[in-house]
Amino acid sequence: MISPLEIAANAVMAVSIVLSGRNNIHSWWLGVVGCVMFAVLFYSVNLYADVALQLFFIVTCVIGWLQWLRGAGGAPLPIAHTGARALGWMAAISLLATAAYGLMLQAYTNAYAPFIDSAVLMFSVVAQLLLMGRRVETWPVWLLVNTVSVPLYASRGLYLWLNYFLWIAWR
Repeated sequence: MISPLEIAANAVMAVSIVLSGRNNIHSWWLGVVGCVMFAVLFYSVNLYADVALQLFFIVTCVIGWLQWLRGAGGAPLPIAHTGARALGWMAAISLLATAAYGLMLQAYTNAYAPFIDSAVLMFSVVAQLLLMGRRVETWPVWLLVNTVSVPLYASRGLYLWLNYFLWIAWR
């Protein structure tokens, strides 16, 4: 059964994602609200890396909001591409961090699927940093994250994960 919290969190984040795809600054404060809701939800199903991820998202939503407000020297922050070399480094660091955090969760908590959960955490960090910098590559990284996270969340009884499909709408 889908909980009211899961429905509300997904609804808020769906609006935030659509606004982000439209370069609307209101996506950021809505993201904060949705992240708080998801942190509570993920804690309730022992997805602790996802709780940590929501805390990271809250901080980065505030930073992203400020970056988008200030722009680049008074001008709007331009939408840009990230080079293949930078993306390669991001992927390598994320894989190493996934292994380290997964080992920690496995050893010290009752986390469910600690390595998969850690991969969602680390690659979400990359996607969020790309989003904050208004990089086009954020969307394929989010697609990768959601390809992994949707089955993970479904395995914990969380079925209403919408942003996997919202990327297609954004395109």
